Amino acid sequence: MSLVELRVISIVYLSALIPLFILYKLYRSKKLKQSNINIYIFSFILCALSWEIWFTYGLVDGDPVDLRRSDILNLYLPKHLNWVLNSMADAGTITLGGLFLSYKITGIKLYNWSWLYFSIFFLWCITQNLFVEVFLYFDQLSIDKKLSWAPFAPTGPWINPLLFEINGRTIHLQSQLPWVITAPILIHVSIYFNRKENSSYN
Repeated sequence: MSLVELRVISIVYLSALIPLFILYKLYRSKKLKQSNINIYIFSFILCALSWEIWFTYGLVDGDPVDLRRSDILNLYLPKHLNWVLNSMADAGTITLGGLFLSYKITGIKLYNWSWLYFSIFFLWCITQNLFVEVFLYFDQLSIDKKLSWAPFAPTGPWINPLLFEINGRTIHLQSQLPWVITAPILIHVSIYFNRKENSSYN
């Protein structure tokens, strides 16, 4: 196992499991809000159905993940677990983590639309996605390995221009679209669950 493979495996499991541990600790201390649980579940399902399952199995004119990465990664990150772990990370580290970061920076409690809050959350979503593409999954997303069409990657592998390169690693349109589409949806959903939990907004 190379250091790069160890890094990928570690980050995938930690980003999926640490948020669950934090949610459990909050639950035990009676500080866990129902809205956080609702947002986590919603975002897990949204990300899984909108692109993670499609990218994992290569459902529409794409290569399945086990053909896009090494045997070691396939051993420690089995294909049928891949989309689950990625969706858990999407829901926990990215969604809940991004919402918390946006709140800490702005001080805004998300009961109404805020362009400032959304801008920070959107920047977080895109930045982490670039990190994933450049430092984590760069070999799985190289130019000769096709991702499946997915509902939140509607241009598919057919209209997938190169946007730019970072350290010789390519960034394409298709892999950026899911979070561009998802970010505003998650803000609206978060507002809904936050208002539902706060009786003054009912």
